[in-house]
Amino acid sequence: MGYRVAVFGAYGHTGRFVMTELRVRGFGALPVGRDPRRLAVFGLDYRVASVDDPASLDAALAGVDAVINCAGPFASTAAAVIEAALRGGIPYVDVAAEIEANLDTFTHFTEPARAAGVAVVPAMAFFGGLGDLLATTAMGDWTSADEAHVAYGLSSWHPTAGTVAAGVVSRERRAGRRVRYTGSRLEYQSGGDLPRMDWDFPAPLGRRSVLGEFSMADVVTIPRHLVVPEVRTYMTVDAASDLTAAAAPVSVDGQGRSAQTFTVDVIVRRGDERRRVVASGRDIYAVSAPLAVEAVGRVLDGRTRTSGVAPAGEMFDAPDFLRALSSAIRVEAVSG
Repeated sequence: MGYRVAVFGAYGHTGRFVMTELRVRGFGALPVGRDPRRLAVFGLDYRVASVDDPASLDAALAGVDAVINCAGPFASTAAAVIEAALRGGIPYVDVAAEIEANLDTFTHFTEPARAAGVAVVPAMAFFGGLGDLLATTAMGDWTSADEAHVAYGLSSWHPTAGTVAAGVVSRERRAGRRVRYTGSRLEYQSGGDLPRMDWDFPAPLGRRSVLGEFSMADVVTIPRHLVVPEVRTYMTVDAASDLTAAAAPVSVDGQGRSAQTFTVDVIVRRGDERRRVVASGRDIYAVSAPLAVEAVGRVLDGRTRTSGVAPAGEMFDAPDFLRALSSAIRVEAVSG
């Protein structure tokens, strides 16, 4: 393939999965980060860089074809790495699940990226990217819908240190308020518990108690390009409860994956008609690697549908993208 891809935050939990995925697919992987001792573990050439030092980022990205940002909190890293990518004229992809960081990317870099002719794809991960690809696929030939629902059925959720840190930053930025997408806009609310309800996931998961308004990056990515005034996301109660324990993921196989499994149930409704697409797989962090690497490959090969800053479902042919990941993510249309 011949492409060389820099991975900023290569030694983080998701970064290591991305490094492996790049090498398996034949890309040249260049680890980038602040700590040379941790970078040296890969046994590859590496470059030391910090978001506080633009010159170091420019040097780190010199001669590469694209960069994947895996270093959170993205509220602290995304802007600096995007700016360096634009200066270098190379595509940028990140795995940010932070609502505020993704909003910042769309707000501040849409025009600069378009002017530079550089593709920037934020939230190209399990949260944000996958839900958007599924919702876009479910929409099919519809040009608009009344609602989009994304329900996450996780067997467990042992967050990484990065996830915990990002959550703290997000809560601070919105002063502890809840956020949802309703009436064609993001709405912030103070106080109160998240509503609970039952969600009928397809077999074998079945009916599960979920938290409504458990908003993830999907409330930014989906309405960015799909005409849907209501985007609602849900999380199984058991998985959400795991977050408070903050127990890190534990590898159980040779690929470094945990035993966690997931089902993502997406329903779009227009009037009395519903369309439903379901994805399932294993380990939400591990599966972010093929999502991000597939995105980079498609951008570099010119298999894109727009330019500048765009979420996954707008940038790529969503059904084709998901088919390409069939070894990692099982996707099926479900009636009803």
